[in-house]
Amino acid sequence: QVQLAESGGGLVQTGGSLRLSCAASGRTFSPYAMGWFRQTPGKEREFVAAITWTTYYADSVKGRFTISRDRAKNSVYLQMNSLKPEDTALYYCAADDRRSVVIDTSGSYAYWGQGTQVTVSS
Repeated sequence: QVQLAESGGGLVQTGGSLRLSCAASGRTFSPYAMGWFRQTPGKEREFVAAITWTTYYADSVKGRFTISRDRAKNSVYLQMNSLKPEDTALYYCAADDRRSVVIDTSGSYAYWGQGTQVTVSS
């Protein structure tokens, strides 16, 4: 079984920064893709960013967020700068070892973390 554990969420003022981390553990696991999604109450989970050997970003976060990974540690990170109140959400880490995963589609990922809350105050 594969477990994903996120950390780094919190409360920050508009314009501030946070860095989210996610580490995969469990059975031998070599994820092809690792990514971040976010969700607010009453809304569907939305794509934020993902990384394979290439990075992918939602238009809403381009230029503000940076995704990176450490393959040796099976970890992925999300550096979030210039945060806005609309970035407030529960952020989830996702991973999948299949090359057939659809990068920006939450239903395509097999493994998920429990989520970490990010709150941006105005």
